[in-house]
Amino acid sequence: MSILYVLIPLALVLLIVAVAAFFWAVRNGQFDDLDSPAYRILLDDDTHPPAEKDRPQRREGSGDDG
Repeated sequence: MSILYVLIPLALVLLIVAVAAFFWAVRNGQFDDLDSPAYRILLDDDTHPPAEKDRPQRREGSGDDG
């Protein structure tokens, strides 16, 4: 029975922390747009070619030149 004197205040403190975290997330815009991040991965933007350093290097004399 004496454990309830510890668990009830601990549960209330955890509840207050969870509610505060939720309101902090809402205030900072975490729930503003829930749909577009899921679709952003599907949209491929290939407007810029890869940089020169990212391209694979061609080796001289690979044997397919003729």
